[in-house]
Amino acid sequence: MSTPTDIISQLTRDEGVRLEPYKDTRGFNTVGIGHNLDANPLPGQTYPLTQAQAMQILGKDVERISMFLQSKLPWIVKLDEARRGVLQNMSFNLGVPGLLEFHHDLADTQAGNYEQAALDMEASAWYKEVGDRAKRLVQQMRTGDWQ
Repeated sequence: MSTPTDIISQLTRDEGVRLEPYKDTRGFNTVGIGHNLDANPLPGQTYPLTQAQAMQILGKDVERISMFLQSKLPWIVKLDEARRGVLQNMSFNLGVPGLLEFHHDLADTQAGNYEQAALDMEASAWYKEVGDRAKRLVQQMRTGDWQ
């Protein structure tokens, strides 16, 4: 897959597409493109999903996470799209409450100190656990270019 240029393409690559429900690495019931069924059930949904349904669910998930992020971190609207995408992607991976634990990273991001924010990300347990996805997001924070 080519380098994504938006959050939907990036999440599709990072989460993968599974049209039947499955347990993710943390034991959550999941379907589509990383949709957490435990936190956000899809009542009456039949499986397998179609690709179009998976994309529609992802679009709604990104919108919901983006609105929640903006309510908790109103300054993110001032970030360029790629750096805002880092926080959206991390929220998708960790949940917004998990992202909010990155106090130093968020403070440095808000201040525009992107190199230090990237170093903060690299120093986290998340970075060691997530692997290539984390490496790409760190680079994206540094450069402001989609990875």
